[in-house]
Amino acid sequence: MNPTKKLISRSDYLLAEGLEELHRQSQEWLETVAFWKDETRFFDSLLRQRREQVQDQAAYTGMLANLDRLHQMLFEYLAEELLAHEQLLSRIQRAEAGLADADYRDEHRRLAGKMEVFGADFREFKKMVFGYARNW
Repeated sequence: MNPTKKLISRSDYLLAEGLEELHRQSQEWLETVAFWKDETRFFDSLLRQRREQVQDQAAYTGMLANLDRLHQMLFEYLAEELLAHEQLLSRIQRAEAGLADADYRDEHRRLAGKMEVFGADFREFKKMVFGYARNW
């Protein structure tokens, strides 16, 4: 591999994408977050129903703590940031003074990273819950 050749990440393509495509991605993220919220409610119900059958209370307590953290991140942070991101696009489309599409693109790139990290964390949490549930 040529050492001077730059590896291109997905976020490098944001400059080439139109705002409509970025808006579509943001809408998909909002749908994904809504789905994750449903899943966390299901996991919460599942874990609380099995409370009496749990042998390892420390692991159980840890899963509930992780679930609470997921709730907090989904409800208080990620969903609100995504909605604010969409509102920024609306303000840009209205040609509000002092805003440019570069603002939206920068924010979009940052949120893409958050969605990727949160998605990976959530998948790991789900593996832990499913592994734990198999032992019931």
